[in-house]
Amino acid sequence: MSSNTKHDSIKLDFTVFLNVINGKLVDSSSKNTRRTINPATFEQNPDVPVSTIEDVNEAVKSARTASKTWAGTLWSERQSILASFVDAVEAHAEEFAQMLVKEQGKTIYEARGELQVSIQALRATCGLTLPEEELSASNNLRKVVKRYVPLGVAVGIVPWNYPVFLACNKLGQALVTGNAFILKPSPFTPYCNLKLAELGTYFFPPGVFQALSGEDDLGPFLTAHPGVDKVSFAGSIATGKRVMQSCSSTLKRVTLELGGNDPLIVCADVDVASVAPVVAATAFTNSGQICFAPKRIYVHEAIYRDFLAAMVAYIRNLKLTTEEQVALGPVSNKPQYERVKQFLAEIDENNLTALTGGAHPSGDKPGFFLPPTLIDNPPEDSRIVVEEPFGPILPLMKWSDESDVIQRANNTEYGLGASVWSRDVAQAERIARQLQSGNVWINVPIQTDANVEFGGHKYSGIGVEGGVEGLKGYCNLQIMWTGL
Repeated sequence: MSSNTKHDSIKLDFTVFLNVINGKLVDSSSKNTRRTINPATFEQNPDVPVSTIEDVNEAVKSARTASKTWAGTLWSERQSILASFVDAVEAHAEEFAQMLVKEQGKTIYEARGELQVSIQALRATCGLTLPEEELSASNNLRKVVKRYVPLGVAVGIVPWNYPVFLACNKLGQALVTGNAFILKPSPFTPYCNLKLAELGTYFFPPGVFQALSGEDDLGPFLTAHPGVDKVSFAGSIATGKRVMQSCSSTLKRVTLELGGNDPLIVCADVDVASVAPVVAATAFTNSGQICFAPKRIYVHEAIYRDFLAAMVAYIRNLKLTTEEQVALGPVSNKPQYERVKQFLAEIDENNLTALTGGAHPSGDKPGFFLPPTLIDNPPEDSRIVVEEPFGPILPLMKWSDESDVIQRANNTEYGLGASVWSRDVAQAERIARQLQSGNVWINVPIQTDANVEFGGHKYSGIGVEGGVEGLKGYCNLQIMWTGL
């Protein structure tokens, strides 16, 4: 481990992928492997280990040992080591981006963008601190200090839609606060996550940053393990509930960032020509596979037809490929592909109007590609409005009354994100303050920042990642009393 490791001396082989346990690259104890396919071409990706409970036990044992020394390392030293690791990620960013296209299906431009924001998030995390704070006591006979101490061993369970960014969010906050960290990638996208941990072996002490690849049973092994103190999970509501139930037996700390069915409200005074393309680009980024992307668009009836036409014009320029900038990559995996196709089938079954897309693209081209589909004013109780498709399908609905559209926007079990667009900032903020979402964007595309907390309301999550409050989620609060 060294914060002075030369980044250009590190060579990563993106054809061989192994677990990282106690600073070593290892196969699973069973020697079993699996592989995924490129969702754009159906070409086979390399083998990855299928981890067992024995591998989990070994990783947790190593993490518990390493956490004691790592917690005692000065915060400034942990920041320095993390910063050197980030520099190395940046030095290998193009290799990571190319692999991300192969495993997740993003366009190369989206993959490079994910690496860029991941690096930015890690760098911002390096600058965050949790200093001790002296509190005011009721008399002068004692000193009271509030401090934050690391939990011990943290596990990050990462989904397949943004595997690098979500991993970096979790590992940065866990490590800088003094915890050992075990990364569990999605079975669909294990490759970049394993390489992040491999790169970490050049910087962090053995056992501080580890990664295990496996099947669906690997997550429950980790969430139930008594040697794990914290689980940070991003994924579906259904799986989040199972994670929370599993963690409850040992009272683990839990952070959950779950799904969203995010409303976007467009007021009558917007400049349609400039706003509609931004809304369309945001909604269809990563083929709509973003938990906090707009998924229900409410447009004021006075501009509805013009806005719809502008959206259609933008969408028709999108090409189904991973190689161009104005493009739509495939749905990331077969189960999600089949689920999105069910939504498409309901267009004809329920007499909905699709102005673009609406069916599988013709031809023999491989890949889980689906066309961007825009639904014209579907009923509020239709499945496309009520559920989160997590794919390239987007309903647009009319509104006229402000209180009514707020009620419709809030009429969901989700509460992750929401957006409002209006030239009248006072009106936009009035609407935003009534939306039941953890994050609301006004006149800007969706975005996050590692210096700013991110979390959901309702079923969209528990706790936050990012910012100082995110750091606190990886710590125990300790109040220290000293007599004077």
